[in-house]
Amino acid sequence: MEQAYICHSTDELDYIAGDILDKAGGAHVFALFGEMGAGKTTLIKQFCSRLGITDVVTSPTFALINEYQSENEGPVYHFDVYRIRKLEEVMDIGYETYFYSGNYVFIEWPEKIMELLPDKYVYLKIRELEDGSREILVKY
Repeated sequence: MEQAYICHSTDELDYIAGDILDKAGGAHVFALFGEMGAGKTTLIKQFCSRLGITDVVTSPTFALINEYQSENEGPVYHFDVYRIRKLEEVMDIGYETYFYSGNYVFIEWPEKIMELLPDKYVYLKIRELEDGSREILVKY
């Protein structure tokens, strides 16, 4: 299934994130594609809010992965692989433990590690439109 959302303001993200999570059909790995500044981290913050995370959610650009705790969902993992140069960097941290844990995993810049993604994941492509709004294309 494929769906597109147009987001005119961050106020609309709560509904969009909730709708995406509801339609994910049990998938727990979310791959977020988009240019720098498109809104990947902002959307992940909203997903985390919907999952009951009260921690401060920031992009793990230098740490590669952040772990957040949710009372209802257990640990939630947030990857940012923008700075990796080789797949081995992700392999060395034991990505399988996270990707196949059954917990929610959100990945920024997944195009750098496509061959490591599980067969079932939610594809999200965010792009800025001319008027400043964002189009979010989702493939479940």
